[in-house]
Amino acid sequence: MEIQRHGDSETKRQQNSPILLKGGEGIGKQINADNQPAIYAYARRLLLENLSRWLQPGEQIEVTIVLPAGRALAKRTSNAAFGVVEGLSLLGTSGIAQPLSAPGQLEVFRQVLQQKAGLYEALVFCVGENGLDLAKQLGIPSDRLIKTANWLGSMLVEAGIQGVQSILLFGYHGKLIKLAGGIFHTHHHVADGRQEILAAHCASLGLSPPDVQVILASPTTEAALKYLRELDSQRESHWVEPVYRTIAQHIDQRAAAYIQTHSDRSVAVGSVLFDRDRQIIVQSQTGTSLLSKLQTLGE
Repeated sequence: MEIQRHGDSETKRQQNSPILLKGGEGIGKQINADNQPAIYAYARRLLLENLSRWLQPGEQIEVTIVLPAGRALAKRTSNAAFGVVEGLSLLGTSGIAQPLSAPGQLEVFRQVLQQKAGLYEALVFCVGENGLDLAKQLGIPSDRLIKTANWLGSMLVEAGIQGVQSILLFGYHGKLIKLAGGIFHTHHHVADGRQEILAAHCASLGLSPPDVQVILASPTTEAALKYLRELDSQRESHWVEPVYRTIAQHIDQRAAAYIQTHSDRSVAVGSVLFDRDRQIIVQSQTGTSLLSKLQTLGE
């Protein structure tokens, strides 16, 4: 973190704010917000509150946040799918960086699940913060939401063991699509196959081989979804809805079967998939039913 101090003469230039935060090397840019640095609300408040106590009366500082390895590490995340490029985002929900792929974090998630399973028969699993935020916006009660990160398989089994009756999987399509292929730890270092799963479903529904090849060669599932949407727009076809509805159905079936196999419990599973703009692509039949019931609870 680099800090430059300014006297009274530069007050107007600094927009009358005692502290100006800037994103330096390694801090991502929000392409959907005029390339503003990806420094979110909680992180800003944490920085401002801790830095302001060191200012002299009438003094200003300009703070540039630098993450030396941020640009390289960002390639291992799905940040770009949510509009953050060229680096990492500075935390907006916690003052402590949580290693979401570490076994210790799984135990924290399991403890939260065990507590909520004792209170509710229906719960909502969200892979990350985007799912949590969108679920709340749609009126799902916050106390029904559980963050899973990439530990979906372990959390599904734990839910079965704890006697949960139904689970709504609420997440980014680039993550949840893996479940349709039987991949239940969704970190890309463990297993991938997103484009292959999407291409297989496209082919099974009759998409032409050249178009299937484009899907298979797409750099991301978001790019593949964009291509399908362009096909529908240009050719007045309807590929997105049936392809993703079939994928959602397979997610439900394979997740329920996974729970049954590893916990010997029957749990109803529904799914809701959204894109990088947080727009819902599809809701499975069970997902639609569960979502409606949960929204009623939030009214």
